[in-house]
Amino acid sequence: MSAARRAEQAFRERFGTAPEGVWAAPGRVNVIGEHTDYNGGYVLPVALASTTRAAVARRDDGLLSLASVQHPDEDLRVEVAGLAPGHPAGWAAYPAGVVHDLRDRAAGGLSILVDGEVPSGAGLSSSAALSCAVALALRDLLAPHLSAADLVDVARRAENDFAGAPTGILDQSAALLCTAGHALFLDTRDRSGAQVPFDLAAAGLALLVIDSGTTHDHAAGGYGDRRRECEAAAARLGVGLLREIDDVAALEPLADGTPEGDVLHRRARHVVTEDARVLEVVGALRGDGDPRAIGPVLTAGHASLRDDFEVSLPLLDGIVEAAVAAGAHGARMVGGGFGGSVIALVEADAADAVTAAVGTRFERAGHPQPRTFVTVPSAGARRLA
Repeated sequence: MSAARRAEQAFRERFGTAPEGVWAAPGRVNVIGEHTDYNGGYVLPVALASTTRAAVARRDDGLLSLASVQHPDEDLRVEVAGLAPGHPAGWAAYPAGVVHDLRDRAAGGLSILVDGEVPSGAGLSSSAALSCAVALALRDLLAPHLSAADLVDVARRAENDFAGAPTGILDQSAALLCTAGHALFLDTRDRSGAQVPFDLAAAGLALLVIDSGTTHDHAAGGYGDRRRECEAAAARLGVGLLREIDDVAALEPLADGTPEGDVLHRRARHVVTEDARVLEVVGALRGDGDPRAIGPVLTAGHASLRDDFEVSLPLLDGIVEAAVAAGAHGARMVGGGFGGSVIALVEADAADAVTAAVGTRFERAGHPQPRTFVTVPSAGARRLA
C-alpha cells in the first residue's frame, strides 16, 4: 500500500470520511552550513526520501481536529479561534501553528491526520516536514495565492512563534524547495537559491546518516541561547547580521579578555568560517573536481561546531571519529545540536564497514546500536493524492 493510501485509510478510520487530499514534505540533512541561517548566511541542505504526510479535509464547525498515526492516543480537537502559542503543545503545536497563521482562511475548521517516518529529535527536521506538509495542504485548499516563499514564512512562524522553536529558514526552505538529485544552495539573507548537482552515486560515493539515538528539541534552551549569543556578537560588532562579516580578523574586538567576550568571539568565528565552508563545498560540487574533496571540509565544520559553537556531544564526536577512522572522507554532526545525527561521506562500497565501525564504538560504550541509512537527495514537498 502506498504512503498516500495509508494516510487516506487512517484518515477515514479517525474521521469517518475521506480527506480532500494528501500532501507530503521531507526531512532534510544539511550537507554544510549549520547555525548560519538565522545569521543571514549560506546553507546547503538536501531533502530526504522519508516524509511526513498530511491528509486534510475542510470542516464547517470552526474546529481543528488533529490526529497522528505515530501518537494514536493524542487526538486533539480545539476551536480554531481558540488557538494560541503554547495551546496546543507537543507534536500538535506544529500543524496547529500553521492553521493559526492562516486562521482567517481556516476559520471554518479542518481535520488533519499526520503520518510519517522522519525520526523525531534526530536532527533531520521532522518538525519542519510536519509544518510544511500542512502548509502546502492549506495553500492548495484555502490560499492558492501563496508562493513557495510565503509557505516558508508560514511554516517558520508556526515553529518560531507558536511552537517556540527559534529556527531560521533552513529547515522549511529545504522541505519546500529541494529537488531530487540536488542540494539547495540558499542565501538566507536575500533568499536567492540555486540547485547544485549532488549525484554522489555517480562518483562511487554515498552520504551515510547515523542517528545517535540522543534526541534534541529546538524549543529547548540551548538552541535559543546560541541564537541570542550570535545576536549579541553582531550588536557588539555594529552589524545587523554576522553574515556581514567575511573575515575572522574583523571579530577581534569581541576577544576583550572577558569570559563573555571569549564566548561571543567563538560563536561568531563559527558562523564566519561556516559560511566560508559552504562556499567551498558549493565550488567543489559545481566544478569538475573529485567530490571527495568536500570530506575534510565536513570534518572541519564538525570541529567548529564542537569547539567554537559548543553544540556537539561526546557521543556525536565519537561517531565522527569512528567514521573517519574507518575510512570516511569526512563526517560531521547535523542539525541544531545537543543530540541528533551525524553524516559521513563514504565510498559506496564502504558504507557497511563504516556502519560496523560506528556500531562497535557504540557497543563498547554501552549504547544501543544506532540507526543508519544512506540518503539520496530527494524531492521537496508535493501533493500525493
